[in-house]
Amino acid sequence: MYVDIVPNRNSPPAILLRESYRINGKPAKRTIGNISHMSMEDALALKKFLGKKKKEQKEILFQGMNFKIERSLPHGNVKAVLGTLKNLGLDK
Repeated sequence: MYVDIVPNRNSPPAILLRESYRINGKPAKRTIGNISHMSMEDALALKKFLGKKKKEQKEILFQGMNFKIERSLPHGNVKAVLGTLKNLGLDK
């Protein structure tokens, strides 16, 4: 995911939140949302934030707080089991 700033001739630039992927080995991009309502400073800050690695992003988000994430456990497998139990009616 990245921020793309697209210049326009007679109007302010469009600021788009995009995702890149490949189709048959060729790069393609999908627009997730138009964030042109944001100020240019905020858009540039978001662009810089999304350009960083996940670990660096966490450090920025929790900067100045008095706690540190030491580990986080995945929960997708538990959610899958609970969803299956609910679909079968065994949750009651």
